[in-house]
Amino acid sequence: MTGSRFSNMTRRHALQSMGAVGATLALGVGSAARAQGAGGQLVIGHSTFRHLNPAVQSGQATGVPGANIFAGLIRTDDAFQPQPYLAQSWEMAADGLSYTFNLDPSAAFHDGKPVTSHDVAFSLAVVKANHPFGPTMFGPVTGVETPDDKTARFVLDRPHPALMSALIPLLLPILPKHIYDDGQDIKNHPRNSTPVGSGPFKYKDYRPGEFLILERNDDFFLEGRPHLDELLFNLANSPIANVLGLEQGDLDYLPFAPIRVNDLPRLRENADLVVTSDGYEALGAVNFLEFNHRVAPLDDVRVRKAIAYAIDQDFIEKALLRGEAARLNGPLTAANPFASPDDLVLYDLDLERAGALLDEAGHPAGADGMRMTLTLEWLPDVNINSQEPVAQYLKSQLKKAGINIELRPNADFGSFASRIGAGEHQLSLNGLWNYPDPLIGVHRAYDSNNRRNVIFSNTSGYANPSVDDLMARAGSEVDPAKRKALYGEFQKVVTDELPLYWTNEEPLFTIYRKGLQNPPMTVWGALAPFDETRWG
Repeated sequence: MTGSRFSNMTRRHALQSMGAVGATLALGVGSAARAQGAGGQLVIGHSTFRHLNPAVQSGQATGVPGANIFAGLIRTDDAFQPQPYLAQSWEMAADGLSYTFNLDPSAAFHDGKPVTSHDVAFSLAVVKANHPFGPTMFGPVTGVETPDDKTARFVLDRPHPALMSALIPLLLPILPKHIYDDGQDIKNHPRNSTPVGSGPFKYKDYRPGEFLILERNDDFFLEGRPHLDELLFNLANSPIANVLGLEQGDLDYLPFAPIRVNDLPRLRENADLVVTSDGYEALGAVNFLEFNHRVAPLDDVRVRKAIAYAIDQDFIEKALLRGEAARLNGPLTAANPFASPDDLVLYDLDLERAGALLDEAGHPAGADGMRMTLTLEWLPDVNINSQEPVAQYLKSQLKKAGINIELRPNADFGSFASRIGAGEHQLSLNGLWNYPDPLIGVHRAYDSNNRRNVIFSNTSGYANPSVDDLMARAGSEVDPAKRKALYGEFQKVVTDELPLYWTNEEPLFTIYRKGLQNPPMTVWGALAPFDETRWG
């Protein structure tokens, strides 16, 4: 391949003879041979993943490669507006109860089979049934009609203003029905690890814990794209290795950079690198302390409020996160168009009030000053600016309120996801993305019908019929002002009842090498396709 760092034989031999961190260093051997213009290889620092099918798995670990393997009906520009992708055009019915999409006639999967409306219908059914927030994201969609192979008509039982935001590759990847509809469990399908999509890059090679290689799809339906020959994901789960890889020229691109805020000033001064927080606007990354409402004493709102009053959010924002993250007082980020700061119930540091609430709830202080012991789950090396530092801070801070915290760091994402999904926790540090519309990213954490044994759903076990009703009404309200008012009521209730205690907006950064042109910088950042990215 023109501009590739090594020949295929040399690269394969090198990768097969090294471990994960060694791979990071050895990849720099060919950095001087980076191609100019079309072609070449992009080395991406990435985290490990369970599989590569974003239809049944949320999160950036699957989403970044998945958005390049699979295409979606639309893509989103930097103003949150839908743009053609697999769907060349579309039309919404006057009553808002159907959307008709006209597919690109040249679109084909990586195995050469054409993309049809039947694949769209199948994919919608898979996502709705299996994605962590599929039921809320596509609940109003009753089905997809297929009048011909290139026409897909979404039929709704009520207006659904969030629909277009959910049709990107990350949220509705179009799967090949002829591969996945074979009777096997879709969540554990063997092709989730060796997927076939219709995106700009296709699966080539993978070694768990070491690397994933995606190669150019020469038959991509958008003519002249992609420009790069390969995306090589280096799967070293080490923030230190990623920082060194960037500074030494071994990595080219690091999205969701697992960079500690202490390292940012040095990286910003590096003339060879670009550090940006652009490209995350659609995500709305929120961090929170999750209470398991299924277990005592966290089923008591007085205990939850006491914990909230015992925490100093300003310390988290200014001291722990060096001012790189915004304070978060509710479920929506400040930039979210439906955020209503005037409707929020606030919890400023007040240890005296925290103690009074715990007394009222029947948890008096013992001779040692302690009132209870709770276990806090967290995941090292994920949201590294907010997980470990906040966990350690909570252990020391909540002791002042008589709450002994036992820290339980989980070894990997799989074990963390299993424990939290199964409700085996008391407290956990976790996070969610708002996404552009609350119905997509926010409802899932509070909807009583979404209490499922899967991470990034309503794993707190919170249930309030009035909140379910508010979300249902807001989700189908087409008038923006009325929608915002309903979401304002929602925010007032949940900040009063505290299904979660929101701590901060997660600071997200992308760091890449100068000379890289057109990295994906729309509101979805690295979760959008890399088809326009090139070396220049």
